[in-house]
Amino acid sequence: MVAAAAMVSLSSFSQDLIARQAPIDKKLKLVDSLALQKQIRAEQAEYPALSLYPNWDTDRVHAYGREAIVPEAYTIDLTGFRMPTPSTRITSPFGPRWRRMHNGIDVKVNIGDTIVSAFDGKVRIVKYERRGYGKYIVIRHSNGLETIYGHLSKQMVEENQVVKAGEPIGLGGNTGRSTGSHLHFETRFLGIAINPAYMFDFPKQDIVADTYVFRKMFRGKASSGAHDEMLASGDNGVIRYHKVKSGDTLSRIAKVRGVSISKLCKLNRITSRTTLRIGQVLRCS
Repeated sequence: MVAAAAMVSLSSFSQDLIARQAPIDKKLKLVDSLALQKQIRAEQAEYPALSLYPNWDTDRVHAYGREAIVPEAYTIDLTGFRMPTPSTRITSPFGPRWRRMHNGIDVKVNIGDTIVSAFDGKVRIVKYERRGYGKYIVIRHSNGLETIYGHLSKQMVEENQVVKAGEPIGLGGNTGRSTGSHLHFETRFLGIAINPAYMFDFPKQDIVADTYVFRKMFRGKASSGAHDEMLASGDNGVIRYHKVKSGDTLSRIAKVRGVSISKLCKLNRITSRTTLRIGQVLRCS
């Protein structure tokens, strides 16, 4: 009987210990979780998009090549974007030009015009390239994009400096391989050039939609047996969107986006009589 009573007492004591320990364990887990979150935030601030990029190279713009593991699809958050310049005039679009690929867009600016960072991020490169970008800046952002600002007359940031969206980073210019003052603006994902027009509407000074879905595609092998060249999908496979603004109509959107009204209706499961809402996002391809 004494032994049985002792066992009951011990069991009760153990349960009390477990009951008292449970809140302590919960608090410790919470502390560990907060510490881990703090560490992750610190690492992300130190190296934006740390989980995507294989290195932090301050010498080369296109520093990844086969080292980067490019996902088949990746959603890029465009909220928080600031236009690098208030200028709305595009002087040269993305695409083939003079027998070579123009991997960005040229926006007309004057020498001395303020250029700002498109997103929060960290400056990876501040350099001068006489036969190319001239004075240029590369910034990596936590959404996975890297932005390039070329032909500047002055660079106002340093490598490894953390910048905010809209923060001045340089002044417009005509340095490097340039025939007139302008801003050469590139958007790249793991080194792959994406047409900025798929994401940003310079004439309207706004984003096309809150997110852009990057999809990987290939140009195909050259006859010499060279490796496939990876590209961001363009009209062949990319999903393009339009954010409805004041004054927009289906016919106007169709004309601007180069698509028929019937296709717009089919893609968005609406009719030609549907009332559009300001801020509504329509799929265009």
